[in-house]
Amino acid sequence: MSTDLGRPAPRLLGSTEPLIPVQPAADAEPSRGIPPGSTLPSDTALSGTPSRRLVNVGIVAACTGVTGLLVGRAAQSVAGDRMAPWILGRASGICAYLLLVALVGMGLLLSHPARSRWRRPSAAVRIRAHVSLAVFTLVFLVLHIVVLATDQYAHVGWWGALLPMASAYRPLPVTMGVIAMYSGILAGVTAGFAGRWTARIWWPVHKVASVSLVLALLHGVLSGADTGTLIPLYVVTTAGILALAGSRYRAAMVAARAERSNQDGATR
Repeated sequence: MSTDLGRPAPRLLGSTEPLIPVQPAADAEPSRGIPPGSTLPSDTALSGTPSRRLVNVGIVAACTGVTGLLVGRAAQSVAGDRMAPWILGRASGICAYLLLVALVGMGLLLSHPARSRWRRPSAAVRIRAHVSLAVFTLVFLVLHIVVLATDQYAHVGWWGALLPMASAYRPLPVTMGVIAMYSGILAGVTAGFAGRWTARIWWPVHKVASVSLVLALLHGVLSGADTGTLIPLYVVTTAGILALAGSRYRAAMVAARAERSNQDGATR
């Protein structure tokens, strides 16, 4: 599949299916900030019908209200507690970890060889979910860093939150979190080049997201004072990601063997 400008739609390595449903960018104009030859997601696929947009707005509004209620109750429960910054920092870190797990899991589903057989949710919805998870992960990561960097009780500081081995509190586990942060940012930046760079360049770099997840897991396990309570959470999330990764790997191996068999049959 390619656009009328001759530029191929973004694909994953070893796949004939476009990663994102696209339409020709024939109406692209320089004033819109769209590079010549770029591909655009279908407006219908991404926006949906007016009724669907209204439903989406309602869902977002409801989620915002529930989030505000939960945040308000949480703030009331820790009001006046000198440990409140640490509690907020720990809670935001756990949220960021769970969002990262969901983000990596969605990435594994997006690159799964069997994805073309999944009718629901659509490819456009899966892409939007992946991007949204990345944004929310970044938001909670920033909150986690800011709270702990400014909390005198945590003994992390800005240098410890941004530079390896600069934290007075458990420097090695905190450093794992710092490296996880930078590797996650690198994975997010490379995703922006999908369709602009060949997959052989951006895709291998993008897969450092798995490194980010492993380091974030070790960071949470080794740096938290309440790790014993959270062990079931870490076990379940790790098992889920390993199951998804194993399924994707097996399916990729089967597809590769079938492709080699077809090529051998064609040469005979």
